[in-house]
Amino acid sequence: MSPDAGSRAEEPGGGPPDQAAPDEDAPRISELQEEIGQLKEAVTSHAVVDQAIGIMVALGRVTPDDGWAVLREVSQHTNIKLRNVAEMILVWGQKGDLPADVRATLEDTLDRHGPTSLPEDYPPLR
Repeated sequence: MSPDAGSRAEEPGGGPPDQAAPDEDAPRISELQEEIGQLKEAVTSHAVVDQAIGIMVALGRVTPDDGWAVLREVSQHTNIKLRNVAEMILVWGQKGDLPADVRATLEDTLDRHGPTSLPEDYPPLR
């Protein structure tokens, strides 16, 4: 037996010591899959919010920081999740549909942050 044979002892399952048995990996794999799902959702949510900020910048003539503040305030005042407010803004930008209460809060908030209110009849984006 070589002098280092004892230092390379195998795990009880027969594999090398640095490899866990498949049953031991299952919880970690599940945990990582959940984390990947959360990260994918966060990336998607971030993109939606960024696009809504862009609409605030373009139509409200505010800075990106103010656009973020507007979305945050509308979310807080309407008790609607920020991501959902952002999604409503995107639909409004595409179709012109925005619930009256959200629109009123958005107009008030933009008035506080920017030089203009929302246009009544803005040109279609297409």
